[in-house]
Amino acid sequence: MTEMVYGTVSVRDGEPVLPKWWRTVDRWALSCILMLFGIGILLGLAASPPLAERNGFAHFHYVQRQAFFGGLALTAMFITSMLSPTVVRRLAVIGFLVSFISLMGLPFLGTDFGKGAVRWYSLGFASLQPSEFLKPMFVIVAAWMMAASQEIGGPPGKLWSFGLTVSIVLMLALQPDFGQACLVLFGWGVMWFVAGAPMLLLVALAGLVVLGGMVAYNGSEHFARRIDGFLTPDVDPRTQLGYATNAIQEGGFFGVGVGEGTVKWSLPDAHTDFIIAVAAEEYGLVLVLLIIALYTVVVVRSFLRLIRERDPFIRLAGTGLAAMFGVQAMINMGVAVRLLPAKGMTLPFVSYGGSSLIAGGIAVGMLLAFTRSRPQGEIGEILRARSR
Repeated sequence: MTEMVYGTVSVRDGEPVLPKWWRTVDRWALSCILMLFGIGILLGLAASPPLAERNGFAHFHYVQRQAFFGGLALTAMFITSMLSPTVVRRLAVIGFLVSFISLMGLPFLGTDFGKGAVRWYSLGFASLQPSEFLKPMFVIVAAWMMAASQEIGGPPGKLWSFGLTVSIVLMLALQPDFGQACLVLFGWGVMWFVAGAPMLLLVALAGLVVLGGMVAYNGSEHFARRIDGFLTPDVDPRTQLGYATNAIQEGGFFGVGVGEGTVKWSLPDAHTDFIIAVAAEEYGLVLVLLIIALYTVVVVRSFLRLIRERDPFIRLAGTGLAAMFGVQAMINMGVAVRLLPAKGMTLPFVSYGGSSLIAGGIAVGMLLAFTRSRPQGEIGEILRARSR
């Protein structure tokens, strides 16, 4: 009966890797990711030349770099999506350890590039943001711990994952990088909920988040300034939010025309954090709705595939990756329209940024690997295996 409801994909002995991958991967989600990357290049052509001119670079310097890093990201995505969940988990554990150690070293070896938050390592030819790579690796490790705790006689994986989450959130808050800290906490909370967390504990966790926000507001001038700017009824037209708000209003439904936008000349982060404002001004609401639809398709299709998955680890890890991917996009666009305080978070596969592009490619590759169609064992066989 289960096979009739969910269906299976037949196993073909000796089938080559590429045909097997193409037959089992979610081609709709893959197509949406490729379209998002294409839109990112298109918007980069519009948003980045003014910044390149101000910094003394060639006209399309940042577009060329985005294409280069995007090529690396797509390569990482395709390779990762072809791996088995077991191999993905093993590589993620190694990647998590490296990223975690790198995050610990930021206060001593990192730089802020004049932005007030020590989040990067300067490599000379490029910069590296460890938190971008830590997020997907953390999701896999936390899902592994939670899945292990569901086994009979298993370790207290949920407690271990909670301790790990707290340590990462504290390190990110000290940078300060409250946006990434909230994203990590949200991803863990979603997985904990799917794993069967009691509602009382979820409410208590929400209370702790509110308390942490109050402490951060009173103890961090950087955090307080952003919250105050968000809560003020009037928007200063000379701030990034003011420029972005005006650009979105000017764009209307169809936009002012390709290359006719002016916000890119005023916004220093027009090619990264506020790329959606450039899209809204030049191409209008039509392109913004298309971008939202593409993210929605990736997240919803991933959830629908994961619902059929019987392996707890795959289900938890995939859910965490999909939720984090969708919420990061929602936060970026929410900041641009002033629904959320400024976070300094990129729009996945659309914004410029080497670390975010490559880390996003790895994360989506993991998600595609987890959502590939695979033969599902009979429920009776699973129950008998667990009873041994």
